[in-house]
Amino acid sequence: MNPVLCDTMSELTARVRLATATATPPRLLEALAMDPDVTVRAAVAMNAAATAAAELRLVGDQDERVRALLGSRLAALCPELSADDLDETRAHVLSLLRRLASDAAERVRVAIADVLKDMPQAPRELILTLAKDPVTAVSDPVIRLSPVLTEDDLIALLTTRPAAATAVAMRIALPSRASDWLATAADDDTVAVLLENRGAAIQEATLDDIVDRAEPRPRWHAPLVNRPSLTAYAAHTLSGFVANDLLATLAARGDLAGPLIAELQQRLQTRLAQPAGPGATARGQPAAAGRGQPDGLVWPEEDPPAAAALLLAHRLFDAKGLDDEALLKALRRGQARFATAMLAVAGSVPASHVARAITLRSAKALTSLVWKAGLSPAMCVPVQIGLGHLKPDDTLPDDEGGFALTEDEMRWQVAFLGRPAS
Repeated sequence: MNPVLCDTMSELTARVRLATATATPPRLLEALAMDPDVTVRAAVAMNAAATAAAELRLVGDQDERVRALLGSRLAALCPELSADDLDETRAHVLSLLRRLASDAAERVRVAIADVLKDMPQAPRELILTLAKDPVTAVSDPVIRLSPVLTEDDLIALLTTRPAAATAVAMRIALPSRASDWLATAADDDTVAVLLENRGAAIQEATLDDIVDRAEPRPRWHAPLVNRPSLTAYAAHTLSGFVANDLLATLAARGDLAGPLIAELQQRLQTRLAQPAGPGATARGQPAAAGRGQPDGLVWPEEDPPAAAALLLAHRLFDAKGLDDEALLKALRRGQARFATAMLAVAGSVPASHVARAITLRSAKALTSLVWKAGLSPAMCVPVQIGLGHLKPDDTLPDDEGGFALTEDEMRWQVAFLGRPAS
C-alpha cells in the first residue's frame, strides 16, 4: 500500500476515534465538526458530548447525512428537556430542531419525525410542523402515531390538508369527531381505511349513514360487517347486499339480538337455496362452489376460515348432509372451525355460543349443543373430546342411548351460552 495513503487512512481513523469519544476535549470536538471528511463530522454529530458550538456548526453542514444524524440525536433528547435547570440547554436544542424540522432535505426531516412520531414528550410545535410537512414520509408517521396531536389538531389538519385524511383514518385511537369528518368528506378508499381501523370511534348514526351508502362500494362491506359494534339497523341493512360469506360472518356475531341472528341465518339459507345463474356472484350461489359435500361437492382439505366454514355448513345443512357422519369427519380431520360452524348452523345458534362452550370446556354445554343441533347422543363424547379437548374421564357420556341431561337442563345450558359474560 502507498505509504502516503496509509498515513492518510491512519490519520482519518484517529480523527474518527476522537470525534466518537465522549472524553474528547470540547474545543477539539468543535474543530472536528469542521473536518473536511464527512465521516468525522458525522461522528461528532452522533457524539453525546458534542458542545453547543459544535452543534451550531453541524446544523448548517453541507452534507444532509450529517444534519440527519444530528437531528436524530437531538430529537432523542426531548424527554430530558423538561427539568427547570435545563432551560438554556432546552432552548438551544429546540432552536436547532426547529431549523432541522424545516430543513430543505427530506432525509433530515424524516430522521427527526422517526424519533418524535410516538414520543409523548415531543415538543408540540415540532409535532405540528412535521404533521403539516408536504412530504408524506415525514408527516404520515407523526399523524398516525403522535399522542401530542389533539382532536382539534386532527380536524384542523383535515380541513387545511385533505391529503392527510388517510393517515388520520389510521390513528389507533381516533376520536369520533375526526371519524365523522372522514365519513362525510373523505374519499371512498379513506372511508374503507377508517372502517378497517377497529380503534376508531364511530358514532352509531355515522355508521348507519355509511351503511346506507355502502351497497355500491364493495370495499366497505367486509370492514362494516366486522366493526366492533353494529346497530340492528346496520346489520339488517348489510344483510340485504353483502356477499354470502360476509352474511355468514354477520349471522355468527355474538353481539346481535337472538331474533336478528335467526333472521340473518334464515336470509342466508334462502340465498343458498337459490339456483346459481350463469356467472353467479357471491350474492347468489357462491362462485366458489365445490366446498361442501353432497351433490358432487368436495370436502375442504383444510379447516376453512370461520366465515367460509359457516358458509359451507349452511350449504351442507341445506343439502341435508349435516349429520353425525359429517361432524365426525370434521372432528377426525381436526377441522375445529368447520365442526364449530356445523353445530352453530344445525342448532340455529351463533358460532360465538359454540366457541364459548369450547372455551369453558363445559361437558354439559357441549352436550346441550349436540342436542340442539338435532344430532344423536352418540356425538356427545366425540364433540367433548374433539372440540372441548376434555379427557375421556371428564366427559359426560350418553345415558343408555339418550342424553345425560334433561331437555330443561339442556335448554338452560344453551340459553346460558348466550348470556353476557359477567
